[in-house]
Amino acid sequence: MTSRGALDGLTVIETAERVSGEYTGKLLADLGAEVIKIERPGGAPTRAMGPFAAGESTLFAYLNTNKKSVVLNLADAADRAVLDRLLARAHALIDDHDTGWCRGMGLTPEMVAAEYPKLVHTLVTPFGQGAPAEWQTARPINVIAAGGWAYHSPSETPADKPPLKGAGRFLSDYEAGIDAALATMASLLRLRRTGQGQFVDLSEVEVQLNRIDCVLDRMLAGEAEPSDARTAYDMGGPGTSFACRDGHVFLLMTTKAHWKGLCALMGDPAWADELREDWLEFDCTPPNVAVFRQHFSAWIAQQDKHPITEAAQKAGVAMVPVQTATDLPRHEQFAHRGFFQQAVHPALGAVSYPTAAYRMSATPASVRNPAPSLGANQEATA
Repeated sequence: MTSRGALDGLTVIETAERVSGEYTGKLLADLGAEVIKIERPGGAPTRAMGPFAAGESTLFAYLNTNKKSVVLNLADAADRAVLDRLLARAHALIDDHDTGWCRGMGLTPEMVAAEYPKLVHTLVTPFGQGAPAEWQTARPINVIAAGGWAYHSPSETPADKPPLKGAGRFLSDYEAGIDAALATMASLLRLRRTGQGQFVDLSEVEVQLNRIDCVLDRMLAGEAEPSDARTAYDMGGPGTSFACRDGHVFLLMTTKAHWKGLCALMGDPAWADELREDWLEFDCTPPNVAVFRQHFSAWIAQQDKHPITEAAQKAGVAMVPVQTATDLPRHEQFAHRGFFQQAVHPALGAVSYPTAAYRMSATPASVRNPAPSLGANQEATA
């Protein structure tokens, strides 16, 4: 297996300072690109974002593996000239600033295209180019809400509960970073074939719209009418999270086969006879769902999440453990795939880093180096 990455030989300049842009750069760096991160004096804002360990931002440590750090004050003419030299030899520029900042730094799409026609310029913003200036400062929770996810997820949220922003603070940033990295790589392939750069305008909200899948699809197809009921677009079935002895499980059932498998798993309890064999398909009423949840909650509370979910899956029942952060690094399948990779951070010590969801046999994504210390690679400007 070669140690060369899929993007080995490509140079990417990263002026991004938010999670969305930094994650885009990380994905490219982990695939072998030389990613030179431009940091303001004092460091990127994400260096000051928690959680912290040993005085270091673990968020920054994750988002900036395999990158180089160069400190430049882009408002200073001499430092701005250094950036120009870097861009002149680079293949791509990753940014995530608003229009005002880009204009002030001479890095608007038009300015970059005029000066560097062979550069792939990817700009990740909340609503894409042309949005009103006041929309440019949207935070991840705004993006999640504007894209529909806070309304839809989690499934079957009680009507009296507020909308949620989904899994983690930066879900929308990570989703946008994946799409931005993919579009950047496609543009780099075009650059190799034609010698021409291009501008990639990525909207974080539009990424979310692409992710709400069946909810929006059902409305567009006329199968469901939009309404103010937050459960209006869900299956209406008994599926939800249930507390067990050592955590939680999530169950989804929609067919007679699911029901028969679960009954067998539970030892065919007498209370199950209160429900028709095909109730999930033809009699899935709120009263029946309530009956099921009452009895199943009492039974599952006596089970351990990993053994019972394994048995359920073998019985054809869609039940999974709700994994905690402690569970994930010990997960057998993740260990089998080498999803977590070890790297030594100068302050944090040996760290297990999540990698990518894809496995490339010849050029795998890998964490070769930890996030750089501030200004560790000033020589890269030469």
